[in-house]
Amino acid sequence: MVRTYDKLVRDDIPDIIEENDERPVTHVADSDEHERRLAEKLDEEVAEFRESGEVMELADVLEVVYALAEGKGISPDELERLRAEKAAERGGFDDGIVLERVE
Repeated sequence: MVRTYDKLVRDDIPDIIEENDERPVTHVADSDEHERRLAEKLDEEVAEFRESGEVMELADVLEVVYALAEGKGISPDELERLRAEKAAERGGFDDGIVLERVE
């Protein structure tokens, strides 16, 4: 049986597929395709979190975010610094404020 996916997967997935006596057909994305596929993967992982609410899905979202940042030359530590800086300037999302309109 052939299953078609055409999506970015974690690096060890082909090995896991082979361990199950199946043959993965893959290619390595160039930098432009990799960035595009990471953006698609981010959408996929966010949708999975929205559907399930599972914390492990948030870990997958973070993994993709870190990979996107790395592609822009930003380390996880630098990304966290930028996040904290923005939170200090504009606040976080702790209070649950919903902006309805500005009059």
